[in-house]
Amino acid sequence: MRHLRPIARDSQDTSGWPVVATRHVWDEAEPRCRTPVTHSYAALLFHTGGRSRVEQNGEWNLGEGDVLLVPAGEPHRMLEMRRVESWGLAFCVPCFAADGATSLLAPFERVRDGASAVVSIPAARHEFLQGLFRELEELGRRPRGPGELFAAVQRSLLTLILAEVDRAAGPNEARRAGGGVVVDALRFIERHCLGSLTLKDVAAAVGRTPTYVTAALTQATGRSAGAWIVSGRMAEARRLLLHSDERVEIVAERVGYADATHFIRMFRREHGATPAAWRAARAK
Repeated sequence: MRHLRPIARDSQDTSGWPVVATRHVWDEAEPRCRTPVTHSYAALLFHTGGRSRVEQNGEWNLGEGDVLLVPAGEPHRMLEMRRVESWGLAFCVPCFAADGATSLLAPFERVRDGASAVVSIPAARHEFLQGLFRELEELGRRPRGPGELFAAVQRSLLTLILAEVDRAAGPNEARRAGGGVVVDALRFIERHCLGSLTLKDVAAAVGRTPTYVTAALTQATGRSAGAWIVSGRMAEARRLLLHSDERVEIVAERVGYADATHFIRMFRREHGATPAAWRAARAK
């Protein structure tokens, strides 16, 4: 993965929800972003009007009907936006990989492997795709509570959106034999961080030393290997706290912490509140 420097961690997050859809409108030209950023989540931007120019492993011009794919950890920055109207989508990768839904990630994995970051949606499919985004945004406005139905509907809408993007991509370039240490480490972490994963495990999986792996990830993404593991665990923990009645001890075990006390301490460090207090505050 070629990276741009310096790298900044994006202060935006997915607000505790595993999937977030947002409508964006910029009436005037926006200034150039000086510093590339990375997300801890996968994101895409579906342009429905205007023009923009983005830097992400190259420079891309986007217009109506174009989708920009941003894998988790991929440095990028907006260079120019002119009267842009778009839908943005962000989702927690480990939350879906945990359930074996790795096929959802195919469009993003191709970008990691060197394919184009931009996919053009056929005009005949624009309104259908916008309808899916509207439904997903509306779902996010409704009261949330424990239960499988909300998560199932959310996942279904996300699946349909990504299926549209995947179909529009058409035949794809041959994938590289290996994506490099950073790409391979991120993939491994996303698929295994909810277990008893350590830095040594990640290093062994990509055939490098722990020091090399964490240095490479920090340089390329702004986050160490340990930070990526914690980020994935916390994202799934938030999902479980929001959409299930499971006890904190069970949540801790399901996201890779054998010691519930350690999980509570890590959660408080990341969110400024214990898991129980965080859940209670969002149930009001």
